[in-house]
Amino acid sequence: MSPSDDTSPVRLLLCDDHAVVRAGLRALLSSTEGIEVVGEAGSGEEALALAARVRPDVVLMDLQLGGGMDGVAATRHLASGAAYGTGTETAPRVLVLTMFDTDADITRAIEAGATGYLLKAEQPDELFAAIRNAASGRTALSAPVADRVLAQMRSPRPALSERERDILQQLARGLGNRDIARALFISEATVKTHLGRIYGKLGVDTRAGAVAVANERRLLP
Repeated sequence: MSPSDDTSPVRLLLCDDHAVVRAGLRALLSSTEGIEVVGEAGSGEEALALAARVRPDVVLMDLQLGGGMDGVAATRHLASGAAYGTGTETAPRVLVLTMFDTDADITRAIEAGATGYLLKAEQPDELFAAIRNAASGRTALSAPVADRVLAQMRSPRPALSERERDILQQLARGLGNRDIARALFISEATVKTHLGRIYGKLGVDTRAGAVAVANERRLLP
């Protein structure tokens, strides 16, 4: 959803689990011409509920939101229009603003429907421009993120499924098959099946090898 005309301010909803960060963003953005902060949320669940009430044009979304729904899941709900009970034609644009720039985080956010992906190290003017671009439906990427996206296109990373990424993350924590199964509420047999696929995609044959390659290729969030 974008502003109805060039003179309408971009209606912006902030979502970050740190109150100090939200206060800083609100102060920065409220003094910016053409941008109106219409609400702020401290969790993914709160962002969905608030978005349904205030109908923002753009949601500025952090990825790491503490307990509960993370920023990727919230982005998926918002971008699909599910938060409004409608279709994508009325959905707000979601602009990710985060400290994390791993390939896994970028891929998950874009796959979830994010219009843009910015790092918190950006200059204010870059943030303002990205918000306006997002409201108009244009992609907005930080320069380092754009470089990573291009690098992925030139040399595609192994296409791991969401479940395979979950298991790989548990591997990195040092968990065995039984503990992974318990953590993800699946059977040990399912864990072993996914491990086989992960090894094949990463070109390894050990757990340590899988974690090493995942870290090297920045596949872990």
